[in-house]
Amino acid sequence: MKIEILGKKLGMTQVYDNDNNLVPVTIIEAGPCPVLQVKTNDIDGYAAVQIGYNPRGKAPNKSNKPSMGHASKANVETQHLSKEFRVLEDNQLAQGKILTVEDFNDTPLVDVVSVTKGRGFQGVVKRWNFAGGPASHGSMFHRRGGSYGLCQWPGRVFKNKKMPGHMGDVQRTTQNLKVVKIIPEKNLILIKGSVPGHKGGILTIRTAKKTKVSK
Repeated sequence: MKIEILGKKLGMTQVYDNDNNLVPVTIIEAGPCPVLQVKTNDIDGYAAVQIGYNPRGKAPNKSNKPSMGHASKANVETQHLSKEFRVLEDNQLAQGKILTVEDFNDTPLVDVVSVTKGRGFQGVVKRWNFAGGPASHGSMFHRRGGSYGLCQWPGRVFKNKKMPGHMGDVQRTTQNLKVVKIIPEKNLILIKGSVPGHKGGILTIRTAKKTKVSK
C-alpha cells in the first residue's frame, strides 16, 4: 500500500552503509502524522486520506475551533498542517491511525515533494545559465540576455522566452530516492542524496510511484 507522510528537512550529512561506503544523506524529521479523515466514493465522490502534522508542536489552545473540532473527531491533538492524498477504496488506513517513519521500513525507494529555495528576481546568467558576453573592458555586454526583438513581424516576444524573472519557490518532486536508514525513536528518515528546499522546509515523503533500480 502506498503511504504519504509529512516531514521537515533538517539538513545533510554523510553515513556509512552496510557495504562500508560513505553515502551523502538528507535528514528528514517525518511524522507522526495522524489520519484526520478518510474520504470514500459514497460520501465524498472519491477515495482519499487526510493526514495532519505538527512541525513546531503547536499548542491546542492556539488553534481555531474548526481545526480543533476536526481533530477531535479522530481523537487526536489539533494539527498545524494537513494534507490529502488519494488511495484505493479498500485502503487499510482508519481514522485516528498514526503514520510514522516505521511505515517505510519495507520501502526501498521514495519520492520527495518539496518547494525549492526562492531566489528572487534573477538575470539570465543565473536563471538560465547563459554564458554572457566578454568580461574585458569596453565590450558593454557582460551578463545580459542579448536581443529579444523580432523586427516588424510578429512584432512581439514569443511566449516561454528565456528572460530575467522570478527564480525558485516552485514545487518540485525528486523521484526514486533510496532510504538509507530509519531512526524511529527520533522520527528521522535518512534519504540518499539531496532534496529541494531550505532547512526547516515542509515536504512530503511518499512511496515511489515509478520505481527503478537505484545506483
